[in-house]
Amino acid sequence: MTAGRHHPVPAARRPGGRWRRWRRGRPFTAGVLIALGGVEMLVTLRAPLGVLLHVGPQGLAAYLVPAVLVLCGVLLIATPQQRVFYAVLSLLLGLVSWLTSNLGGFLIGMLLALVGGALAFAWTPDKRREPADATATPPANGPETTDEDEDDRDDGTALLPGARTPDPTPAERG
Repeated sequence: MTAGRHHPVPAARRPGGRWRRWRRGRPFTAGVLIALGGVEMLVTLRAPLGVLLHVGPQGLAAYLVPAVLVLCGVLLIATPQQRVFYAVLSLLLGLVSWLTSNLGGFLIGMLLALVGGALAFAWTPDKRREPADATATPPANGPETTDEDEDDRDDGTALLPGARTPDPTPAERG
């Protein structure tokens, strides 16, 4: 072996590689924020403060809303396929917590749940990309362009990477 040569280590063998890949394959940050929001609301319900605000029913709903938020956060991480349902439920429960759980855990828990729900709703799974070589080469049976065709094209229109120009209609072919 020669000194100074580094062989790339596959991501599965790199420290933290499998964890990183697992975490990026799901709305992890959103689930953690939602669960933290629910935990914060539960803590403020039992806080030994003399200034607790008692708004709304302090019965079952005061404990049920934050508990379901924690459950939504955990299930969002465990089953990302159901992210839309958990995101919408988290957003609704975050808003309901304003009335049931001490103004949403003194606003902090509610904001955590709302931001986490928005992140979960916006998260999309990472689609596997095609190799760069396949998208860079034009298809063999694609339409050939000439200088005349390029002059007719709108210069202000840009194609997305990997996109092909549409086939001309029979009227455009002449």
